[in-house]
Amino acid sequence: MELVDPKVFRVCADPHNLPFSDQRGEGFENKLAELFARKLNEPTSYTYFPQVIGFVRNTLNALRCDVIMGTAVGDPLVQTTNPYYRTTYALVFKPDSGLNGVDSLGDPRLKDKHIGIVAGTPPATILAEDGLMAAARPYPLTVDTRSTSSPQMMTDDIAAGRIDAGVLWGPMAGYYAQHTTPHLTVMPLLKDGPHMDFRIAMGVRRTDQDWKRRLNRLIAQNQPEIDKILAEYGVPMLDEQGKPKPQ
Repeated sequence: MELVDPKVFRVCADPHNLPFSDQRGEGFENKLAELFARKLNEPTSYTYFPQVIGFVRNTLNALRCDVIMGTAVGDPLVQTTNPYYRTTYALVFKPDSGLNGVDSLGDPRLKDKHIGIVAGTPPATILAEDGLMAAARPYPLTVDTRSTSSPQMMTDDIAAGRIDAGVLWGPMAGYYAQHTTPHLTVMPLLKDGPHMDFRIAMGVRRTDQDWKRRLNRLIAQNQPEIDKILAEYGVPMLDEQGKPKPQ
């Protein structure tokens, strides 16, 4: 099975999930879809569905669209392309908080801090191991994104001084830090083990081999433009050695 409509770039996306995607086309995955569609000289179309359990079943596997613009390499529900960026969880804090240079949750400067954490994410386990959960403030992993945003709540609490810092997935950390006044500082957590950073690819159906190869070519040919879009959204990017990529 290959593409239902090979003349349209058909995207599966979440309608309320900035900085990744939204119905107004304002997420960086929307911008990447526009870039690829332009390179293929095709229009884009979207099938929107909340990115919760059933997302792949109700979009890609229902043949309603042909590509998920962002998914972790190795996702068991889809076949992934070559990765087009690598990022990590990051610490977010006010610039004057004395936390500049903290690149590990084991840093002694965090011992007496109130840290925001999204429940059920890999850094929550590390916070618990480092004995930091007693003073931590948890935020829900799954919310109705039409009305609530855990990263927004967390960065608002940092800006207001209700918590000292927060740990967010890199793209969310970069985006919400940019959208807080004054801007917050984002420090990638580079020393907390392999469960904190991920390579991100695009997801297609397991049967769509030609389509995957076509997307791989587009990624290879347009990596500088891809990086530029990600940088505009504040995504902290890592190189192949896991070091911060210059932006």
